[in-house]
Amino acid sequence: MLTAGVKSVLMRRFWGGTSWVQRWLVAVVMLAPIAVALLSVADPPAVGYAAPPRTPVSVYPTPGDTYEMPGTQISFRGVAPSQMGSMTVRGSRTGLHTGRLLPHSDGRGASFVPARGFAPGERVTVTTELNIVGGMRGQFSFAIEHPAGGLPGEKLPRARRGQYVNHFRSVPGLVPASLQVTRNRTPDSDGDIFVAPQFGPIQNGPMIVDPHGNLVWFDPIAITSNMLATDFRAQTLFGHKVLTWWQGVTNAGSGSGVGVILGQNYQPVGLVRAANGLAMDLHEFMVTNQGDAWIIAIAPMRLPGIGRNVQNGVVQEIDIRTGLVLFQWDGMDHVPPSWSYRWGSKIRGRVLGPWHINSVSLDAGGNPVVSMRNMNAVYDINRSTGKINWELGGKHSSFKMGPGTSTVFQHDAIIHPGNQITVFDDGAGPPRVHTQSRGIRIALNTKRHTSRLIQVYAHDPPISANYEGSIQPLPHDNVFLGWGQQPFVSQDTGDGTEDFGATFPSGTTSYRAYRFRWSGQPVTPPSVALDDGKGNALTVYVSWNGATDVARWRVLTGGSRAALQPGPTAAKQHFETAISLHTSAAYIAVQALDSHGQVLATSVPQPRPG
Repeated sequence: MLTAGVKSVLMRRFWGGTSWVQRWLVAVVMLAPIAVALLSVADPPAVGYAAPPRTPVSVYPTPGDTYEMPGTQISFRGVAPSQMGSMTVRGSRTGLHTGRLLPHSDGRGASFVPARGFAPGERVTVTTELNIVGGMRGQFSFAIEHPAGGLPGEKLPRARRGQYVNHFRSVPGLVPASLQVTRNRTPDSDGDIFVAPQFGPIQNGPMIVDPHGNLVWFDPIAITSNMLATDFRAQTLFGHKVLTWWQGVTNAGSGSGVGVILGQNYQPVGLVRAANGLAMDLHEFMVTNQGDAWIIAIAPMRLPGIGRNVQNGVVQEIDIRTGLVLFQWDGMDHVPPSWSYRWGSKIRGRVLGPWHINSVSLDAGGNPVVSMRNMNAVYDINRSTGKINWELGGKHSSFKMGPGTSTVFQHDAIIHPGNQITVFDDGAGPPRVHTQSRGIRIALNTKRHTSRLIQVYAHDPPISANYEGSIQPLPHDNVFLGWGQQPFVSQDTGDGTEDFGATFPSGTTSYRAYRFRWSGQPVTPPSVALDDGKGNALTVYVSWNGATDVARWRVLTGGSRAALQPGPTAAKQHFETAISLHTSAAYIAVQALDSHGQVLATSVPQPRPG
């Protein structure tokens, strides 16, 4: 769960602010009794009773797991809530547990939420009338780990000023890092650039820029708040385009925060939290159109003979409507830490993180495909049993690694139809193993257990990233790459030719980078600033944060706020447009017009300066 320090930071950052994120983050993080408060839905219906089916039912924690949190819920998948039948839950130390059986929103399962937590070190036995996968005659058990304290927090660099940030007269509160496009042979129809500066220099936050580097939308987070955003992208949820990102504080290379979801009007759709007493990590926030969120969490724990806290990596699938767990899997129960390249007494640091899970994608059967940075490997996991279907790379690869297919401290492994996988291969840690970082596309032969390198996507000139990075598949085998630790983004064609490049000249970076077509319509009015000149000269500065359909601006002038008349128009120029005119009017407003001349919105009338 979030530590008191993290809650304090969230309180200072958001409470008393004016944005929806500010108020909602505090409300959810400080007050929500279970993992997620999302999407206006009614209370879950009462669970009735019918004869339990004999079809296999998957359960999480999976039977036999030994490293579960005291606050875990017990989730059943593959059965209608009304067919759950009777159930008993008993801890070896805490005895019989009562609780609530809450249905999942898709009607395909339910979660037992205990009224009180389990005890560290005890074994929990569950007896049901169901055909449990991995159980015996409906009974199964799991054990509770010994949780460690909160992870050590990390401070972001101090805010610094320089020439590599954008300033706007109409919205002086926005000071995003500038993204300079250095190469562009791609059509604008490929979409806008989605990044999230994480080292200021003045503000962090999710940011959209157009293919020429002009700001489209920015949601600022003051770097002094010690918070940042990661994994900012556009996704589809319940048939609608949404913006999503993780927001919180970092600690020991992971994070403690929440997942944010906005609609196309930049208003709140939801906040997602990790479940079972864990905090959501910064590395993954993938939503499905069906209403699920795939996230990563870190469970700090104590192990016998280990003098430091160990970060157990956890993958969760969260029901967005209810906050209940649909799937959970952790590294400690299924991938021995001895397989890691970051395990043992010689590894420095206050904590040990042998797994460091940093991405989740889904194969054709709906099984999670998980990248573990410190294993130098990618794992396909059977979602019903928790067992490993295959391992790509690492010390126990299921595949014979073809030339150029091995990765080092990799990120963002995405499985594709036809048994292809794309991976961002950092190649460095330290130690630096590969001469440069790269994106790669690999073909997997699951029958012959071989891997073959299809394509390499390298940066021009070559660069090396110690951490972070992403590779996004685009149509026609193109890819868009974020270079993690390095302040670059780029796009390559299918044959590896770089035809788009951009950089943050301030040196800030973005954990991942994406490219999407995006259309946004803010509900807030356009922002206006006025600069009075000599005589009747007046310069009007206007912008509308996030608006994508504005073609022209029309100035309105008049002697009062209620008596404004149409004046000159000007074509929209980048994020902020400066319009010069001569007028003696006492009040000025500006209208946003689309390409057909229709009014999209009108600003609040402003009195003329002086």
